[in-house]
Parts: sequence; C-alpha cells; structure tokens
Amino acid sequence: MNGNWYTVGIIVNTHGIRGDLKVVSKTDFPEERFAPGSSLMMVSDDEKQSVPVTIASSRAHKSMYIVKLEGYGNINEVETYKGWILKVSEEQQGDLDEGQYYYHEIIGCRVVTEAGEQLGAISEILSPGANDVWVVERPKGAGKPILLPVIDEVVKSVDVKEKVVTVSLMEGLV
Repeated sequence: MNGNWYTVGIIVNTHGIRGDLKVVSKTDFPEERFAPGSSLMMVSDDEKQSVPVTIASSRAHKSMYIVKLEGYGNINEVETYKGWILKVSEEQQGDLDEGQYYYHEIIGCRVVTEAGEQLGAISEILSPGANDVWVVERPKGAGKPILLPVIDEVVKSVDVKEKVVTVSLMEGLV
C-alpha cells in the first residue's frame, strides 16, 4: 500500500450466509465509495495485511451499508474480515466544490483570528448535528480546547495549502 489511503468504512460484521458484510460508513460519499465497480482496499486493524477488493453491490440498511464484494460468495470467506477497515487511495478521491474540504486537509491547520492572534491547531472534527465543530487544541498553558462551529459567521477563510484557518470569534467561544 503505497501513498496515502483514507478510511471510508469499517467492517463490523457479516450479514447472512452469502458473503455480505455490514459496513459502518466513515465517508460523506457512501453512494460513490460503495457503488458497484468501486475499488477499495481492505486493511486489517493492525495494518499488517491488506486485500484489494471491488464492490459487487451495496445497499443502505439502518445506520450502515450491506456490501457484497466480487469473488466472495459465502460467510466462511468473509468472516475473517470483521474489524477490518475499508480505505480509498488519494488518487480516487474526487474534487470537492469550493468551500468543501476533506477532513485530512483541515486537521492540523493553524487557527488564527482576523486580528492575527494564534489560537492553536485543529486536532479533531466533530459532527454533532446541523454543522461540524472543529476542535482547536490550544498551546500548552493557554487553556482548554476551543470548539469552533463551522459556520460562515465564525470561519472566515480556509487556506489548505498554507494550513491556516482564519476565524472571527463569537462571544463565549473562548
């Protein structure tokens, strides 16, 4: 596995006896990632083993996807893959619209105010509901992490090339 690979799903169980897998989606594009013909890499949780796979079929089921892989026809062939991770290569990631970013582009960005004050770096992205929330880790001794709602009133600009996010702090955020 050369290059960068990004998680799009986690195999949590089998489904039935015909080799179907229950997959928890970890992507904003499950219809694209789990579409018939889509190529993914199955990676063991210790990342020591990997198997290239092609999606034969998939369907949404409750809060996950039921995925059938080409070449796997019964439960005995897929049972060992429980807990494995489905990944997509960097080359397979599509282009996003302006103002949209992949998580890996945002995590690690420095956060500064419009006045130039350094707030810290984005360490995590939460998705609690209406909008994402970026967790900004403060420098040592500067206080607790800041939870930034990703809304136009707060996030003023994002420069993924320079890894800098400029924000306007609303009252009560710090």
